[in-house]
Amino acid sequence: MFLKKMIEQCGYKLVDWMMQQSPCVHSRTQAVGMWQVLLEEGVLNHVDQEHHFQDKYLFYRFLDDEHEDAPMPTEEEKKECDEELQDTMLLLSQIGPDAHMRMILRKPPGQRTVDDLEIIYEELLHIKALSHLSTTVKRELAGVLIFESHPKAGTVLFNQGEEGTSWYIILKGSINVVIYGKGVVCTLHEGDDFGKLALVNDAPRAASIVLREDNCHFLRVDKEDFNRILRDVEANTVRLKEHDQDVLVLEKIPAGNRTSNQGNSQYTVMSGTPEKILEHFLETMRLESTLNEVTDSALNDFVLMHCVFMPNSQLCPVLMPSQGSEQEKMDYAFNNKRRVIRLVLQWAALYGDLLQEDEAAVAFLEEFYVSVSDDTRIITALKEQLPELEKTVKQIIARNLHCKLHSVLYSQCILLSLVLFKVYCIDHTYTTIRVPVVASVKEVITAVADKLGSGEGLIIVKMSSGGEKVVLKPNDVSAFTTLTVNGRLFACPRDQFDSLTPLPEQEGPSTGSVGTFELMSSKDLAYQMTVYDWELFSCVHELELIYHTFGRHNFKKTTANLDLFLRRFNELQFWVVTEICLCSQLSKRVQLLKKFIKIAAHCKEYKNLNSFFAIIMGLSNVAVSRLSLTWEKLPSKFKKIYAEFESLMDPSRNHRAYRLTVAKLDPPIIPFMPLLIKDMTFTHEGNKTFIDNLVNFEKMVCTVCSQLWLYD
Repeated sequence: MFLKKMIEQCGYKLVDWMMQQSPCVHSRTQAVGMWQVLLEEGVLNHVDQEHHFQDKYLFYRFLDDEHEDAPMPTEEEKKECDEELQDTMLLLSQIGPDAHMRMILRKPPGQRTVDDLEIIYEELLHIKALSHLSTTVKRELAGVLIFESHPKAGTVLFNQGEEGTSWYIILKGSINVVIYGKGVVCTLHEGDDFGKLALVNDAPRAASIVLREDNCHFLRVDKEDFNRILRDVEANTVRLKEHDQDVLVLEKIPAGNRTSNQGNSQYTVMSGTPEKILEHFLETMRLESTLNEVTDSALNDFVLMHCVFMPNSQLCPVLMPSQGSEQEKMDYAFNNKRRVIRLVLQWAALYGDLLQEDEAAVAFLEEFYVSVSDDTRIITALKEQLPELEKTVKQIIARNLHCKLHSVLYSQCILLSLVLFKVYCIDHTYTTIRVPVVASVKEVITAVADKLGSGEGLIIVKMSSGGEKVVLKPNDVSAFTTLTVNGRLFACPRDQFDSLTPLPEQEGPSTGSVGTFELMSSKDLAYQMTVYDWELFSCVHELELIYHTFGRHNFKKTTANLDLFLRRFNELQFWVVTEICLCSQLSKRVQLLKKFIKIAAHCKEYKNLNSFFAIIMGLSNVAVSRLSLTWEKLPSKFKKIYAEFESLMDPSRNHRAYRLTVAKLDPPIIPFMPLLIKDMTFTHEGNKTFIDNLVNFEKMVCTVCSQLWLYD
């Protein structure tokens, strides 16, 4: 009643009021979702009983509007309401996005706006059952999906033998698949789908579907829409054949689609041979754009991802400009060479220092520069691009020569850098070896054997502080940078593996540093942490994420910078746990909790989400969360702040809370790296790299969508 009397009750004014009440409300769209929660719960009603809330001059009334003669609240009641309001706002901000999604999905497909379709599409990107579908199909689905919910467990969605009329995707809850005579044959959960087989084969349902729990939500695609999308996809697919074999598969995309950015083309590459994909991008390249523009985003994707399906040894020969000076071919030759030069400059800019480690690539650049120089005598217009090409080639050649001469002194020469490292024996003695950062385990074994004088039957084992042992494979690389916090490398004969024990020093510290820690400013600590984290993050190359996702042993490349950044997350998380658990005084532990919550708040303020989540995950570790007396003593203000922070860790709907938070931030951002890697792994494992012996380029594009450049 107090709230009702405070604000005007049209949708527009209600959203205005919500935006003013809490810092956790960042946009009008978010506020609409929060009001939609109240509308669904019956606390708020539209005067004409419309089912969804709108940010317009449409009027709403609260449930208790009939009690107009109720007295105004006392000052004490107002104070209690103010305190409860922020808790309510926090709760609504957490559940509002789901309500907003339901609201959009309940709209008839024809009434969905462009923004509505984009929100649905973003949701579909993270649904497991749809991971293998093309971008075009997902966008088509966004326009036809229907929301369906059932409140009670035991509800039969359809029976075995019935006609198949819809395909379902589980948005929330779980179902049992039941076959006559066999009972429950399997259980499906959030992200799974069912019912498609009957539509594809135009056959009766092969099983019955029974709700396993209350309040299950589904996305439904009806048969007519399902078949139309399949027909449209095939009709819009263009296949280029050579010798009766597909060599390039293109898909037509609607004009104005935000994915339509491959030059002036209205076709997106779905799959093809490496050479044909490259040829297509060169032919459609926009020569009028500059190197720094991102108009040819698919070409950028090719340059970044080609190492997966077209290594430098295969790419470089294809890029060598063809010779010939026939006058009738002059215009074509001129534009073709300009495109190749553009691509080479883009390739060199992205790979940078990594090219200096590749002797074949350096040799190609030298030969390419000489070839273009020769061509300028015939095609004088190429002289415009020659200075930039000359500068790029000379820089890479100079760095390559420098690394050869000073490989031990200069850490930027990644593959050539040598590191000193201790490898321990079963009796806890150690030998120090010097090997390249990217050394394989086989090379490490050889180096250890040389020091020990015998290497027969040696294996290399990663030992964690908890005693977990992992035998490394001979082709594993960069073993030193992949160690866990307090992890060590051991070498021993295979028959002594069971006798290995952790070093005493691996157990970690026995006393905390609360005495020094409490004297430091929380804001200064968060700032220094962010500066250090940014240095680590800035060193991570996009290619390291690709090597990590597709298996670095396939590239024989190091991911040392990424490994260090990931270890940093674990170090911070366990630092929080260690400091709190080593503090024996209750009052000091409470102060530590407050301190870490403050540091987390400042990290979030500095957009250092990696450290922010590391601290919050440390506080939610069972070793800390079980300290009930400590948490009881924590002031309510800090409990509320921690609850808000913890809600951002909610993994439901594929970490939607985190993704919404990131979407509201402007770069530069230090992202939550474990989730970034999870997204790339999800794309990689859910899609084949090759389809019918053709490169699945759609997968390459989806993989790149999660890359680091989005955060710089």
